[in-house]
Amino acid sequence: MLKIINIVGARPNFMKIAPIIEAIGKYNNEAASKRHIKSLLVHTGQHYDEKMSKLFFDDLEIPKPDIDLGIGSGTHAEQTAEIMRRFEPVLLKERPDYILVVGDVNSTIACALTASKLGVKIIHVEAGLRSFDRSMPEEINRVLTDAISDILFTTEKGAEDNLLREGISKEKIFFVGNVMIDTLLKQKKKAQGSDVLSRLGLTGSKTEARRPKPLPYAVLTLHRPSNVDKKENLSGIMEAVSVISEKTPVIFPIHPRTRKKIDEFRLQHFFNASAGKPAKKAGIYLTEPLGYLDFLNLMSNTRLILTDSGGLQEEATVLGVPCITLRENTERPVTVTEGTNKVVGTNKLKIIEEGLNALRDGARKRRIPELWDGKAAERIVEIILRNHNPK
Repeated sequence: MLKIINIVGARPNFMKIAPIIEAIGKYNNEAASKRHIKSLLVHTGQHYDEKMSKLFFDDLEIPKPDIDLGIGSGTHAEQTAEIMRRFEPVLLKERPDYILVVGDVNSTIACALTASKLGVKIIHVEAGLRSFDRSMPEEINRVLTDAISDILFTTEKGAEDNLLREGISKEKIFFVGNVMIDTLLKQKKKAQGSDVLSRLGLTGSKTEARRPKPLPYAVLTLHRPSNVDKKENLSGIMEAVSVISEKTPVIFPIHPRTRKKIDEFRLQHFFNASAGKPAKKAGIYLTEPLGYLDFLNLMSNTRLILTDSGGLQEEATVLGVPCITLRENTERPVTVTEGTNKVVGTNKLKIIEEGLNALRDGARKRRIPELWDGKAAERIVEIILRNHNPK
């Protein structure tokens, strides 16, 4: 029997781990007399409240974690150290063949470091992505996790080039596609049943098919420390988005970190008070964090996404929605070269210019990147089995 511990800690991890757990289950159901995979799920608790965690588990039908480390909030050092301290006894007790980590959050590097020091092999899903900006904590996590991983699964061809330049053996690298897109393609139809648009006042008159027709709107997400932790940066971005919101309402599902900073910097004047009916007039409308299905519905029907998230750049590409990335760089260049994404930085005038252009022109022609076909998780399970050599 092959034993794998899967690690999740933050919302982006949930979308990536769900199809892998499903693919393992499918393999086990079809394996008959063949070797089975024992799969355990460990939740570090990095995102720990109901809005940031439980909603996603429910929407994506992820099984309840076998082990919850219950870490909670803290500085990067505090979170990383506490995850390592609590994860080590799990490894000593369970003695897995592999741990599987996804993405680039603190949970990823903390569990990978712990496993490496105990001689447990590491699988990294979404390896090789690089912004080449070491001021981003996620970039440090990505580079270090890749350096100590034994099997590295990539989402785009350029990621392999990055890994080879860093001295990673080609034999460890496998191009499999994007598991987050596995989740999007599987859940897209189900998300159409969400009533989020009507709840937010974004539906108008009924169509001939008696389905409410979405009214025009844009979506904003913002959470990176470089954008929200300094008043001048956050205020400048909000000034730019306010101008865009004069053309169409902007819906802003707000991250707890960002809400705290808005209150601290006294920037509440940027937002409309009547968040229930944004379609009636221009403005920026705050909502609580949304579950996966609600947010996928919101993204699918929007005219424009403004974001500093990595994953949303990929999702917008597949959905064919114009995406304006409020960062100076991206670790997902395929979303720019083949997709609908444009990286504009945080200059106020540039954000306004590109945002208004996108509202006027819509999404530019794009291609779906290679292997973003909903089958990445199946390829991952197949390769793990093929490369596992029992002692």
